[in-house]
Amino acid sequence: MDTPNTPGPPVFEAAGPATDLNSQLSGLLELIAAGDQQAFADFYRLTSRRVFGMARRVLIDPELSEDASQEVFMQVWQGAAKFDRGAGTPLAWLMTIAHRRAIDRVRAVQAATDREARYGASSQDPDRDVVAEEAGTNLEAEAVVRCLGTLTETQQESVRLAYYGGLTYREVAERLGAAVPTIKSRIRDGLLRLKTCLGVG
Repeated sequence: MDTPNTPGPPVFEAAGPATDLNSQLSGLLELIAAGDQQAFADFYRLTSRRVFGMARRVLIDPELSEDASQEVFMQVWQGAAKFDRGAGTPLAWLMTIAHRRAIDRVRAVQAATDREARYGASSQDPDRDVVAEEAGTNLEAEAVVRCLGTLTETQQESVRLAYYGGLTYREVAERLGAAVPTIKSRIRDGLLRLKTCLGVG
């Protein structure tokens, strides 16, 4: 069957009681499985808020959340016939799909971020590898602690999360509520101070 045009951003409309909604969604899924595009539009209208909310809780970023939501509804259009009433309610089935899609997005973004970080560390920003290696293998822990104490509080938080917490720049930024460029600047300045303190050339 042809794929319908996916509706725009989620429509924030209130639905009726959950039991009535699930009954309505079951009927719509049967029609969607038969290729009914109006049923698909109705299904989207009734559930888009919930799907977007689930994606937003996992992904935080609104654009990524909207992309993930669109993927969820494409899966609904293509796989409505796979819905099994005996296995659970339509909402539970839909939320499971939404959660999985959001997690898949997280993993895809994380993989891309990791690749970028590895490339950047090897080609443009060797400070991270040098300091992490020297601090972790060649220098005593006491010296590392002492030198971390010379950093500003914000630099310490950023460096600890990045190098001892294993977080990416993006994750550090989200954790501290700052922009990614700001976090990169903090970490770079912190690393320069550490290099000076630790005597890393």
